[in-house]
Amino acid sequence: MNARVPPATTGDARVPRHQPITAGKVLVWGGIGILLYVGHMAFIPVALALLLSLLLSGPVEALHNKGVPRSMSAALILIIALSAIGGVVGAAWTPTQEWLSKAPQTLNTIKQKVSPLAKFVSRLDDLRKNVGDMGAKGRATPAAASPAPAGESAPMLIVDTGGAAAPGILTVIIVTLFLLTGGPPMMARMVAAFAYDLKSSYVHNIIEKVREEVGHLYRTTTLINVGLGLVTGVAMWAWDMPTPYLWGAMAALLNYIPYAGPGTTLLLITVVAIVSFDTLGHVLGVAGSYVVIALIEGQIAQPLLVGRRMAVNPLLIFLALWFGGLFWGIAGIVLATPTLVALKVIAENTNGGKAMMEFLGPNDQSPDRDSRVKKLATLSH
Repeated sequence: MNARVPPATTGDARVPRHQPITAGKVLVWGGIGILLYVGHMAFIPVALALLLSLLLSGPVEALHNKGVPRSMSAALILIIALSAIGGVVGAAWTPTQEWLSKAPQTLNTIKQKVSPLAKFVSRLDDLRKNVGDMGAKGRATPAAASPAPAGESAPMLIVDTGGAAAPGILTVIIVTLFLLTGGPPMMARMVAAFAYDLKSSYVHNIIEKVREEVGHLYRTTTLINVGLGLVTGVAMWAWDMPTPYLWGAMAALLNYIPYAGPGTTLLLITVVAIVSFDTLGHVLGVAGSYVVIALIEGQIAQPLLVGRRMAVNPLLIFLALWFGGLFWGIAGIVLATPTLVALKVIAENTNGGKAMMEFLGPNDQSPDRDSRVKKLATLSH
């Protein structure tokens, strides 16, 4: 008689068995990706409305708990949020237009200031060509190849401007208002209706956790970014940069985009410094000041205030930003990070989500450091 071999165990816990990735699953996910890519004009407003409703649902629920009708509190909070966004855009619009109007003059100034470096690079290139020509003597000259046709650039779908932007913005506002009016209970019923084995209360609990974590992420990030913008503005003022408040506001807004945001801010500030100042030391001082501020924000403020509970693998954040921009343009970049955080929260609160947590988690998958510190402290006593 053959004895049945028990499953392998580690201590008292059984090793989880992950379901294999089948061709059917690959086809399904591939079809979803194609659908999101092709139907971006329909999905982008809905996705942005979902994100906005997650961020604004906290104040709406707080007013509703105090006796204010949910529809009235939803309209009030949405009006306040849109007014704040409009105020920020209006404050930055005039100086931004001034810089855009000076773009040709700015490019000429940059060209003049970098011309010595360009001449040096050109001389190096000429020297390289001369050396190559000397080595090619005595050999038959190959027939000139026909120029290859210029390939198309990678698709970068950006929310259309002009006439197509207004319907999209209006759709975001209307859908957000409906989601805020219905609240998490409506979302829970809608999601549970498509899964026969899920209860509305269970889905509602997960939605509340996602709302709490995403809201905490954005509240904390907003506080950090406001501080970053203020410090950057003061630093730019100290270096006599023109319109320093504009660069502080730009640093705060772009910092919502991991990695790419601070890099873009550094590039723009450096270009403005090159145009505005004549000495290399002044330019390096402006750029170096922002680098120091960004390092303090990224290495100290973010880990201290945001915490490890919402930490996601940096590689996945980069890939999410890349594919988000590839599929949905600027909207995809904005939605990339909160989507990863929401997926991690869902995985933490659902059965069988351990594999997803390990996939989304940071590089350090070791047990919690706080528990190890407490254990070492106990042993030392």
